Amino acid sequence: MIVKLRNPDREISVDGPKRVRDLLVEVGLHPDAVLVIRGRELLTREDTVEDTDTVEVRPVISGG
Repeated sequence: MIVKLRNPDREISVDGPKRVRDLLVEVGLHPDAVLVIRGRELLTREDTVEDTDTVEVRPVISGG
């Protein structure tokens, strides 16, 4: 699968299929600190990402 990471922008290739939680651990990201998006769908940590998917990983930003 192709994983598009933001801040800084880069793309990496990861073997699948695997759960979103496992994908994030593999690339060194904390599951509570990012959002994972496939197309227009926001994925949960329990969703499975297939080898043919492209996902985008964006940091969670909060403010007030």
